[in-house]
Amino acid sequence: MIPPRLPKSALRAAMVMAGAGMLALPHLLGPYWTNLLNDMGIYAILGLSLNIILGHCGLFHMGHAAFYAVGAYTAAILSTRFSVPILWSMPLSGCLAGLFALAVARPIIHLRGDYLLVVTIGIVEIVRIALVNNIFGLTGGSNGLLITEPISIFGYEIFRPAHFYYLIWSMAALTILLFYMLQNSRFGRALNYIKQDDLAAEGSGINTAHYKLAAFVLGAVWAGLIGAVFAAKIETVSPQSFSFSESVLYFAIVILGGAGSIPGVLLGAFLITGLPEIFREWQHYRLFLFGAAMVIMMIFRPQGLIPPGRRHYNVWPYLGSFPRGVASRNREPR
Repeated sequence: MIPPRLPKSALRAAMVMAGAGMLALPHLLGPYWTNLLNDMGIYAILGLSLNIILGHCGLFHMGHAAFYAVGAYTAAILSTRFSVPILWSMPLSGCLAGLFALAVARPIIHLRGDYLLVVTIGIVEIVRIALVNNIFGLTGGSNGLLITEPISIFGYEIFRPAHFYYLIWSMAALTILLFYMLQNSRFGRALNYIKQDDLAAEGSGINTAHYKLAAFVLGAVWAGLIGAVFAAKIETVSPQSFSFSESVLYFAIVILGGAGSIPGVLLGAFLITGLPEIFREWQHYRLFLFGAAMVIMMIFRPQGLIPPGRRHYNVWPYLGSFPRGVASRNREPR
């Protein structure tokens, strides 16, 4: 039995109520919980950016923290060395992260499965070691860089958790909207074909290398953008914030929630980021419970908690609208 759909008016009312509740949360919660919501928003955006590569295109990528680091360090270097405001450096942070993804992904884009996974692990470790060694004397080594200038929008400085809440979740809402439109576009359908069977997709005329590379660059650009916001939020960047373990968390967010599903990634960000803080008294068992949950998920629900729905295409308007072919004309009596 198919459950009845909600009327559009009821759906709009629910969305308006949810939006009003989100706007009121910083006034109802203290700075600690607001800051936790900010972390959830950052991880949600990072999960959505990785979802383009892993969820929609099916590429096993566990080096996403490298692109995140490029964006954060770009904003930090421009702010500390050249006094460029963080807001102005955000587009450049995203562009440089995308260019870095283009440079490192182009030679390896032909790899598949665990081979690609191992190479991306190597990329994030190379970036971390380069940051520790104070590359070109710009990254500050193990101590990182200290940012003193806050984000300023039309003269309004953003430095409190409530301020960052509205900035981060506005970016999250924009990310959800754009990526929803993307997955229903021709580009999104091509990525889905590649995920299902890249050989069949290539045989159908899809330039698989081009689309895979585009997915890598798009995900990296978005990671670089949120990396600049992260740098301004914590006021310091260091190599420890972009280790391989961070990439594992982004990977787990996508897999746990449901690869290719936007609601699934949002749920995964809450489970990975928010749930451990809510049950902080069990922090000594955190890794054990996390590992056990992932094993159970892979056994009983490998598609994730909220997997993407099946794609449906309405072909009825096109049936009978095409002219008869040559074969039908040849059967007509002369």
